Amino acid sequence: MDYQQTLHYLFSKLPMFSRIGAAAYKKDLSNTIALCDALGHPQQRIRTIHVAGTNGKGSVSHMLASILQAAGYKTGLYTSPHLYDFRERIKIDGNMISQQQIIDLVERLQPIIEKIEPSFFEVTVAMAFEQFAKEKVDVAVIETGLGGRLDSTNVIYPVLSVITNIDWDHMQLLGDTLEKIAAEKAGIIKPSVPVIIGEATDLTLPVFIEKARIEKAPLRMASKKITLLDYEWINDTLLVNVAREKQAPVSYTLDLPGIYQTKNVLTVLESIAQLQEMGWPIDEQAIAAGLRSTRRLTGLGGRWQKIGEHPTVIIDVAHNEAGVRQVLQQLRQTPHRQLHLIVGVVKDKSIESMLSLLPKDAIYYFTKAQLPRALPVDELQRLATNAGLAGHSYPSVNEALVAAKTVADPQDLILIIGSIFLAAEVNLPAANDQ
Repeated sequence: MDYQQTLHYLFSKLPMFSRIGAAAYKKDLSNTIALCDALGHPQQRIRTIHVAGTNGKGSVSHMLASILQAAGYKTGLYTSPHLYDFRERIKIDGNMISQQQIIDLVERLQPIIEKIEPSFFEVTVAMAFEQFAKEKVDVAVIETGLGGRLDSTNVIYPVLSVITNIDWDHMQLLGDTLEKIAAEKAGIIKPSVPVIIGEATDLTLPVFIEKARIEKAPLRMASKKITLLDYEWINDTLLVNVAREKQAPVSYTLDLPGIYQTKNVLTVLESIAQLQEMGWPIDEQAIAAGLRSTRRLTGLGGRWQKIGEHPTVIIDVAHNEAGVRQVLQQLRQTPHRQLHLIVGVVKDKSIESMLSLLPKDAIYYFTKAQLPRALPVDELQRLATNAGLAGHSYPSVNEALVAAKTVADPQDLILIIGSIFLAAEVNLPAANDQ
């Protein structure tokens, strides 16, 4: 098979959660273990950092990888889903896996794929582990896909576990209470492996403490170890001042400008502090350089990403209540005349509660990503109308974007939110057009 045939095989042969939802979710690790066994247990030949959480785990994974890369480590990074290119899922030092490497890995796995019929995600996880082991990375940052305990990535024994936060998402699979969701995420906590918790509540913190006690895993709350003093959002960068107890404040510049990164960066900094205490040479210069260049070094997109000006056009992959709240906080600090909101969602989210948060004075453009899991446009518009949101429907996000640009004033703001899959379908302008 050539590269396009290989991709077609992966996308058409294997069940994909991003396309069909819960039907693709495998509630045990047996397939992933079998795939890794066929490859000679690559997950056992690499050092890993495991990152889970409801929101922020992608940003935290990329920032960690960027800092480790800046510190001189050959760094693997596995994240999902991809935005524009399948190969974004598997990177080494910010470089995507090659097309030929994808072909070779799939050819090696094809016999066992035909035998056990794994999911798309199970196969891509095994591919990532094998590539990282083959390339002899110093460390690989591994982002969970969904949950933690039964996530395909949970066959690793990491040097550090990180849980960013817990909020309402994927309740049909992870549980109908925050405690149940937290228990699933806490499934990545391993015996004697330190764990960093980014944010927790009175409901979720006891779950983490108890799991860490059982596993004899040292637990640290980032928010209790390091404090955000203040921040400034300027010129598409985020300037943050942080401090530890009895230490002088330190300032960092982030090239990820979303204000919600003020929470994620505390998780990242505490994770790096833990690695330093474990003997990893990571100096202050590497931390600053990694945070300043995360997008450049790792290629992270879709997090308050500006893709146009006059009018300003922003993409954000916010897709649940907590994510939407964070985006609305940023909106309140973003100068604009009229807000144009392009929205598309998938069926298995808390859609009505998300819509209830959106501003009633925006002009709406309802659309959908081109996948079966997407909520039909007419159904989205009906729910939005019930929530007091007015606008029109469009078959695709790019048609919606053209419509918004046609009527928008140069001082207006066009925001695209609701799904990472919707964001992935936006036609990006050429670099010199931005």
